[in-house]
Amino acid sequence: MAMSHTRSLRRVINSTELDAGAVLVSGRRALSAKAKKGSKGGAGDAPKASILDKEVKSTTVVGANILKDGTDPKILPDSEYPEWLWHLVDKRPALSELRRKDIETLPYEDLKRFVKLDNRARIKENNSLKAKN
Repeated sequence: MAMSHTRSLRRVINSTELDAGAVLVSGRRALSAKAKKGSKGGAGDAPKASILDKEVKSTTVVGANILKDGTDPKILPDSEYPEWLWHLVDKRPALSELRRKDIETLPYEDLKRFVKLDNRARIKENNSLKAKN
């Protein structure tokens, strides 16, 4: 039974049918996705206007809720946040800048950063020397 279905799906080509210009086609059929009529590419992907009003956007952190039944947290005044939060975006010195400074006069945080970055640079250099070329 399976053999008869296989024969009906495949096209048997005799060697006499093949000439120099003929193309051998396998028995597989490929289907292409058709575009919807009247649609243009990318037209349906445009961002939609926000339904939130400006007052809500300026008083809440939209999208910060992680609980099913919770609500988005309210934005508090700057005095309500811890002091360390405002230093997260400060630029930290690069290794080259730390190497130019005197190590004994560096603050503890910069010294810790120098040791970490210097170790990382030495490891990368050693790995590149040992790598197979």
